[in-house]
Amino acid sequence: MRSAIYNFFIYICSSMASGTRTLFILTILLTAPGLEAFVNDFSSLHVISEVRLPKEVLPLSYEVLIEPHMDNQNFEGSIRMHLRWIGDSKKVYFHAHDTLLIDVSQINLTTLNMGDGTLDKNVIILRGVRLPRKPVFVLYLKDKIKKGSECLLDIYFQGNISETEEGLFRSYYTNSGNDGEEIYLATNLKPNNARRLFPCFDEPGIKVPFNVSIARPKGYITLFNTPLHNTINHPKLRSYSLDFFHTTAPMSTHAFGFVILKLHMWNEHKIVKSSDIPAINIWSNNLSSTNLLDIQNKLNVAHTTIQHFFNIPLPLTKLDVIAIPSLATLPFISASGILIARESEILKKDVFEISRELIYQWIGIWITPEWWTDANVNKALISFIASEIVFEINGGIEFNGKYPMTILYSLYYELSKRYPNSHITGIKHEFASIKVQLIIRMLSLTVGKYTFRLGIQSFICDYKFKTYKSSDFWNAITTQAKADNSLDSDLSILSIAESWLEHSRLPLVTIIRDYDSETAIVQQKVYLRERLHDVPDQDNMLWWIPIALKRQDSLSFVNTGSFKWMNKTRQMLISNLPSKNMFIIVNEEEIGPFPVNYDDNNWNMLSKYLRTEEKRESIPVYTRAKLLHDAWNLAYAGELNFSTALNVTLFLKYERNHIVWSPVFTFLDQVGKRLEKSSINKKFELYIIELLAPLYEYLGTAHFNEDINITELRKLTTSFLCKAGYFPCFKEARRAFNIWINSSFPNFETPVPNEYICSIFKWGSMKEWMFGLDRLCEFPKSRIQSDRTHLLKMLAGCPAQRDKIFILLELAILKNISIFSDTDKMLIISTVTSRSIGYTTLLDFLSNNWDDIHHKFYNNTNIWTKLISSATGMFSTQEGYDLVKKFYDEHYGHFGRAQHIIEKSLRNIKEGIQWSKQNIPVIEEWIDHYLSDAPKLAYVN
Repeated sequence: MRSAIYNFFIYICSSMASGTRTLFILTILLTAPGLEAFVNDFSSLHVISEVRLPKEVLPLSYEVLIEPHMDNQNFEGSIRMHLRWIGDSKKVYFHAHDTLLIDVSQINLTTLNMGDGTLDKNVIILRGVRLPRKPVFVLYLKDKIKKGSECLLDIYFQGNISETEEGLFRSYYTNSGNDGEEIYLATNLKPNNARRLFPCFDEPGIKVPFNVSIARPKGYITLFNTPLHNTINHPKLRSYSLDFFHTTAPMSTHAFGFVILKLHMWNEHKIVKSSDIPAINIWSNNLSSTNLLDIQNKLNVAHTTIQHFFNIPLPLTKLDVIAIPSLATLPFISASGILIARESEILKKDVFEISRELIYQWIGIWITPEWWTDANVNKALISFIASEIVFEINGGIEFNGKYPMTILYSLYYELSKRYPNSHITGIKHEFASIKVQLIIRMLSLTVGKYTFRLGIQSFICDYKFKTYKSSDFWNAITTQAKADNSLDSDLSILSIAESWLEHSRLPLVTIIRDYDSETAIVQQKVYLRERLHDVPDQDNMLWWIPIALKRQDSLSFVNTGSFKWMNKTRQMLISNLPSKNMFIIVNEEEIGPFPVNYDDNNWNMLSKYLRTEEKRESIPVYTRAKLLHDAWNLAYAGELNFSTALNVTLFLKYERNHIVWSPVFTFLDQVGKRLEKSSINKKFELYIIELLAPLYEYLGTAHFNEDINITELRKLTTSFLCKAGYFPCFKEARRAFNIWINSSFPNFETPVPNEYICSIFKWGSMKEWMFGLDRLCEFPKSRIQSDRTHLLKMLAGCPAQRDKIFILLELAILKNISIFSDTDKMLIISTVTSRSIGYTTLLDFLSNNWDDIHHKFYNNTNIWTKLISSATGMFSTQEGYDLVKKFYDEHYGHFGRAQHIIEKSLRNIKEGIQWSKQNIPVIEEWIDHYLSDAPKLAYVN
């Protein structure tokens, strides 16, 4: 696992069908702003659950010496802590990781003379111990030290240099000047890894100045939080120098950082230094002057824009930006005055991620959350401001129109589940941070962007060099909003925010119009997409919701206008609505993170309006996308009749904007998956063809330098049409596949676009599928292994014939052929069951070979539980229920750890049956009517 983002995608993608996975990966990985960058935030790894240190003793300053031994991969050092007793105590608690070796006999505690600050007397230390299973060291003193006393605590320590990017770590890169391998050392102390480097009070809310000296081999340089003060020859280590650095400003331990390396600083075209801008120094491994100038310009523009946004300069004299050729798992590592960047990341033209890291110098280092519980707000605020900075710098071009929709749709999907990310802490907190970011965006739009910015500026001025609680931030916005008369005197941003933060869900707003009285009832409840809607305490979940409304007779989306706040009440009345032949739109442009439902008449007026080209364009693309997204998801959840939702799709025949199309493929995949085992599956595929064929023809063939959004839209359109059996698409796919078959070196290239391969393995011959299987078996180790993974997924997930699936299952599961690793088997099982033909075949395969499979995998918990869940968990018809129930009865008592899984599958199938009974007749009737008026297009039978 390379990073937390990898775990995040694996989890999300494992719960999606293949088409949804394609859409998710393409839209998120290629277009979402800075998703990998979240791993570089001190709050990103895990929320810290440790017990806080007692407050009887606190540090006033640290004096630290670090002596790394690069060849031996260890280090030693010493720290002098200037401590003050806040209360009477005969114990001293501090953090020290269990990999940090401390000799109690070499610890000295000396009292200070409070009159002149001189050393007074030694304090007797009875013993020093580590608390069980905690990175906390405790010194037990013979005598109690009184409140107000100050002491110096001297500790000698030793530790190991890590090979992973936490604490003090060692890594390598190839020197582009001489092709030699170079070692470098660097620190990554976020979120709480300073304790791996030296004993300290490793809590974000404790800020003190550091006096630091660091040893290094001669020929290397050391970059620290502050500039170099002076250097001497090391008094003990031959061929080492000892660097002394200027004292830092008060800072948290996670802001401490240094690197020891041989990179070069670029001296050309220096950014003009002014009194309020730190010197930005760029260090690299012989990057070209052109690249370095681009990096410098990007840094200069981003820093200047951010400083203008905050209207306050950083209290730094320098910022060292270090482009490391190989930074394995993190794109960036930030510390006070230091930004370590993966070379490939900092060479990108985009400014979102670099802006995040620069903003972190203001919010995160200069002002810091008091405790980890406030970290989500810190991270969310940074991401929100970074997005604003991107819009100021380039109008948001790099987002390709996907912000905030990409993260918003992911949030809608996750938090509407029956059991959202219930067992995966990292993902739960990542979604929590995304939700806070969208709340911040909502509040910025409701009180006004200018007011919100002024509130942030005041907030930073009030807490510079200090720590803050989340409530401090919300209160700062309230104060500014009331001063600007953009928030009613009886409202509080804190109360509004808390109503969203206290629930791990989102609301659904429903507008029921009374057309005669020109009024409407506005209702709110929990948004639940998966049935049964039996979430505990859902009736007690209420939010403060801004109701922004647009009328057909006065459509204007230039500004958000006024808002009526729904005050944590189940429903309220709004009046002065337009006449009965005019629609309304609520929450346009996704001002707040909540879907909106209407009565059927309002939906139908919207649908009709959108089908008129000149009128459709009067509704912005984000709002058109929202209307599509809300209608389909509400129908899927049982909140809206499917015929009404399908009517909303009719305007897509004329729609060409990629933002509007973005959510469509997810819906097609999800509903198509539900319909695969039904009698209307072929009709639904014809609907897909009729829906997408005009877009396919419009997009045509790719051309040089076209917009990446058009390229990705074409790939998705082609992929769905080919899998649905659109003949022109399948014909082109077969032409490309024949080039591969006739290639002289088929094992070393795959000249078939990814969007075509699946259709050949689905609709093509057994011979063509076996050709793909042969390529998998003979896949060269020298090729990129991700290409092999993609081929395996296509072979497993695309076939529409049982024989192909049986062959693959027999080779990988039953015969246990050596080319298939356990990871391959897990992937095959997951991917096979993305289609109904796959999970029905897997269940038959498991039933027919029960004894052999039970013997081989019963004790392999991961594969065994995956087999049972995948073979039984996807059915949604009565026929499917009967098959799974028969399988369950035949082998009852022999499922082991998977017993509860199959029982859960049976419960879920019953819910799927209810969904099918309610929706399939409605969908079939609508499609029949739709197809009766549509031209007959060629498709694969």
